[in-house]
Amino acid sequence: MGTFLDLYGFLIISILQQALLGYSLYFPLMAGQLSLASIGFYSLGGYVAAIMGTHPAFTAWRAALGWCMYPVEWLFALALSVVLGVAVGFPALRLRGIYLALATIAFVQVVNVVVLNMPIAGGAVGIFGIPQAFDSRIAYFWFFGPLLLLTLVFVTRLERVGAGRDFMSIREDELAAGAMGVRTTRSKVAAFTIGCAVAGVTGAMSAPFLNTWNARQGTFDASVACLAYVLIGGSRSKWGPLLGAALLVALPEVLRPLRDSRLILNGLVLVLACVYLPRGLAGITLRRKPEGEGA
Repeated sequence: MGTFLDLYGFLIISILQQALLGYSLYFPLMAGQLSLASIGFYSLGGYVAAIMGTHPAFTAWRAALGWCMYPVEWLFALALSVVLGVAVGFPALRLRGIYLALATIAFVQVVNVVVLNMPIAGGAVGIFGIPQAFDSRIAYFWFFGPLLLLTLVFVTRLERVGAGRDFMSIREDELAAGAMGVRTTRSKVAAFTIGCAVAGVTGAMSAPFLNTWNARQGTFDASVACLAYVLIGGSRSKWGPLLGAALLVALPEVLRPLRDSRLILNGLVLVLACVYLPRGLAGITLRRKPEGEGA
């Protein structure tokens, strides 16, 4: 067991980390909003943790707080993500569909340009030597595991209360939801901001896990990968982001013995999943349930 965890510890924690990024897109999608801004907030959260963990200005904080510095970094990343999420959400969420996706991609590019020109962020090189919380990769389960569990519990609870039903009613028909008294703008901004908060805290936890942080953490490719986790796993099931991340993160490693051929098989699996599983991997279990128990 110890050897297995030594070999695959990084992979297991990467699945949890990427699943959390998938959930950061799941919340806006609950309200029918195609946002790709999460990876920008993930990048910002990582920079918050990297700067607070390495910059001389925070030396006294690190000496006084010790290991508790990590939760403080998460709180700073959370606060920054919520404030910026509300500031970006109100104007951006006036757009819909592909226009909203383009606007949020533009936001990610703006974040990258800003951090590349900030000396405190290390420019193009980034920040190295971020203090690690644990000696082994698998021990970072104590970072990502509770956050993932908390997110799943929150999603489950959200689906059963009025706010979550408002999100889903907007997803089904925004005009009808507004006519029924749902405050659509407020609900869309709330869903967007929750996703931003999850992404920001995940970034703050990822900086010590990866030991280095730079602008490559917030690329367009990473945004598309996060969206793929939700769509392949199932955008209407709370298990979708977790299933999608497990498949898409683990598959390249499982196929590694096939060398370059694995890229072809990896792409083939993705195409087949899109064609034959329109409701995602989570849809397989829903099909087996008796009529009326789905969704």
